[in-house]
Amino acid sequence: MSREPENSFPVPRGPHPQSKGRGCSRKKDSRMEAQKNEQRDGPTEPRGTSTLVCPERERREREEQKNEQRDGPTEPRGTSTLVCPERERREREEQKNEQRDGPTEPRGTSTLVCPERERREREEQKNEQRDGPTEPRGTCTLMCPERERREREAQKRLHRFEMVPGTENDRLPRADPTRTVKEYSRPAAGKEATRPCDLRPPPVLFKTVCYLINAIALSPSLQPWTEVYDFVFDRLRSVRQDMIIQRVSGPECAAVLERIVRFLLYASYRLCEEPLRLYDPRINDTHLQESLSWLLSCYSVGQHPHQEEIQALSLLYNLGSTRALQHALELPEEVRAAPAVRLALSVNYAHMESNPVRLLRLARRLDFLQSCALHRHLEACRRHLLLLYSHGHSSRNCRLPLRELARLLALEESQAARLCQTCGVSVKGDFVSFSKASYVEPPLGEMRSTRSYELVDRKQGDRSLAVILHGSP
Repeated sequence: MSREPENSFPVPRGPHPQSKGRGCSRKKDSRMEAQKNEQRDGPTEPRGTSTLVCPERERREREEQKNEQRDGPTEPRGTSTLVCPERERREREEQKNEQRDGPTEPRGTSTLVCPERERREREEQKNEQRDGPTEPRGTCTLMCPERERREREAQKRLHRFEMVPGTENDRLPRADPTRTVKEYSRPAAGKEATRPCDLRPPPVLFKTVCYLINAIALSPSLQPWTEVYDFVFDRLRSVRQDMIIQRVSGPECAAVLERIVRFLLYASYRLCEEPLRLYDPRINDTHLQESLSWLLSCYSVGQHPHQEEIQALSLLYNLGSTRALQHALELPEEVRAAPAVRLALSVNYAHMESNPVRLLRLARRLDFLQSCALHRHLEACRRHLLLLYSHGHSSRNCRLPLRELARLLALEESQAARLCQTCGVSVKGDFVSFSKASYVEPPLGEMRSTRSYELVDRKQGDRSLAVILHGSP
């Protein structure tokens, strides 16, 4: 074997120069043969020259073969990856909408819709476009929906006025379906809409209000009355909530609101001496004003038998309000000519003229419920009278009998003497002396109203509260 000489470069190894021509001729022949086959059989799909197979694909094919040998042949499946054009179009549209509006809830790929349901939805959309959104109608025939009654019973949220007698001290008191009344539920963001089965229609709402007045508010056995008021107030608020959701209007709405207004007016007088922790006059006033405003708007359409009574109550309760007075002056002539409305207008004119003596004289002619409406203004009217007398009769030698002053103030002599002392008016024996310099406004804590027998309680007479609150003649 011969050795290559040292310090000589290795000879490069490669194809023989003469083999170049033979390789090119073989490639040329294969191309010509492929062209002939393509002309005879049609164009074929382009294929790579590589014989490498994807490992993942090869693994799946081996698994399919094993499964077929074990379970038998399976149905033939196409290997084409073509996608239905319609489905691909819908997917692209959903992706665009999702990018624009945010992710949507997952939905099935099936687009089949019940024909009957689709027809009803189209009709509802047409009706809503033509007539506006429809109002929900309640279907509950009880004073409290069954679902709420069971829930409150399980959670021990029943009021003692709603329990079955004899179970009040049990571990789980039972609810009486004939006494349980739907409680007020505060609306909140994210809370589901009220279902029709939880809404009471107008006839059931009227029945509920009558039950609350007759069986709860006027029951002599349910005491203390502050607790009675809290229960009735909450349930009446729930009644108004159901009416608002259903957009109740007309005579049905007026009949319910009239009883609510009368009850709140009566409660404002009966509880005027209670401490603030038991009765808040501001909250009662807010709900009374809302109910009055709603009721007066109901009177703008149609004829209502108790319109004159409520219009007069609104004038007396809002004494000194220019808005209430303007509303009364714009009433039809037959309403303004009613005796109750004319008397209420006279009281307002006396207040505008700063004539407390005439106002208190007219107040004696009011009936019981009208006096309850005016009662919250009487304390300020009496202080105004003392202020005028302190400036108009400021003299050392001028004295007024206490009995005469009590008659002007529509108070008993003891009550008149206490009011004079609170306002800085001198009381000596049975006489009162006025001084412009001595009059002072009482502190805010001493300005709460007190019940008045002369101007309010005495006028109830033999009439029952049921007749007064229901507005019966």
